[in-house]
Amino acid sequence: MTVNLLRDFYLGFIRIHVLYHARKAPVYGVELMKELARHGYAVGPGTLYPILHALEEKGLLASLKEVVDGKARRCYKITSHGEQILKGARKQAAELINEINEE
Repeated sequence: MTVNLLRDFYLGFIRIHVLYHARKAPVYGVELMKELARHGYAVGPGTLYPILHALEEKGLLASLKEVVDGKARRCYKITSHGEQILKGARKQAAELINEINEE
């Protein structure tokens, strides 16, 4: 049960990371997996792509297809709704961090 609870927390953190990076510049799956690994999240395509698709279905990301070096790639950028959600998540995350770091 503890492992499942931690997984749920991490999936939420990953979603926020995705929105953050998609706000900075359009992103794609392999790039995001590398970036998330840099932050300590071992995320494979079977986890990341469903997250990207769900965020797009909810209107938080928009995607475009590009061809790079002869290969099709789907890039994601944040939407205005995604920007609003990210702004709210920042506020909630800051409040949570302040509370859990209290002595």
